[in-house]
Amino acid sequence: MTTEPTPGAHVLSLARQRVAAREQRDWTLADQLREQIAAAGWLVRDTSDPEGFELAPRPAFPVAARLDDLPDLRAPGAPTRRVGVGLLIEGWPADLREAVEALMVHAPSDLVVVGLDAGDVDGAGQVLHELAGAHPGRVEEWHVAGTVAQGAGWGQARNALLALDPSRVHVVMETSTVLDGDAITPLLAAMDDPTSAAASGRTVVGAGWRGVDVDLSDRWRRFVDAGPGEVDALLGYLAAFDAAAVRAVAGFASAARFYRNADIEMSLALRAAGGTLVVPAEELPVHQARHRGYHDSDPEVRERESRRTYGRILASFRGHPEILAPRP
Repeated sequence: MTTEPTPGAHVLSLARQRVAAREQRDWTLADQLREQIAAAGWLVRDTSDPEGFELAPRPAFPVAARLDDLPDLRAPGAPTRRVGVGLLIEGWPADLREAVEALMVHAPSDLVVVGLDAGDVDGAGQVLHELAGAHPGRVEEWHVAGTVAQGAGWGQARNALLALDPSRVHVVMETSTVLDGDAITPLLAAMDDPTSAAASGRTVVGAGWRGVDVDLSDRWRRFVDAGPGEVDALLGYLAAFDAAAVRAVAGFASAARFYRNADIEMSLALRAAGGTLVVPAEELPVHQARHRGYHDSDPEVRERESRRTYGRILASFRGHPEILAPRP
């Protein structure tokens, strides 16, 4: 029987000193103490409990302290590869393994999975590390110490994933989405099909599995499921975007701390910039397992942050029907 390692008195002292440094807003000292803790073989994570921190053994893979410490790998010129899938990993390691293994079987062979593990929750970071080792060149691993809730939030984490992917097309996907066949090639084909934009004459900058339209009769107070064709917004379960177009609108809203409605917010920004979003005519071979991000999240946080994002949508886009997909 093995026992979990426990931090010694020296490491605990460093962690408490770091809490005091953060309370005094001495970020330089706090970072130095984090590095000392890491050198001693531990990772420190900020918490809201009375102690103010938790310690975990440092894993065998590199872990960035913050999202800001991750590199920007986008090429200044032409993209260096065709398509990447960005996975934001917030736990649920079994879901991660199933989603990635399905991509390895069904997605085009030149597709690269870019995984960003936030906090190694329930060992999901270790699973990502194992997948990267099993699929070299096809699965890339990145790790940050804090969870999304403890860090900058969902929008900034998603933007960090965008910066880690030097592909022409960046696919936003959730680990609850599982491919049953090649659902990526139809999205790429829809983006490259000149007839996709025939109704509006705009450039197609995104194609997704599911889309929604604004309910104009209800003064933008809700969105309704849309069928195939041009749509107002794509949902982030599985959606491919032109990376340059996303960069041009500054990506996801940095204020989005929770996923819900943030994909719609970025979609409308793309449409406002002159882009078109489409759902392919064919039903894609993909299904969604339990949507952990929704069903297993704190209901109070979920509703509060979703309302904040929806409020930004209304403030920025309501009253501008000209940006929406053509209506019958």
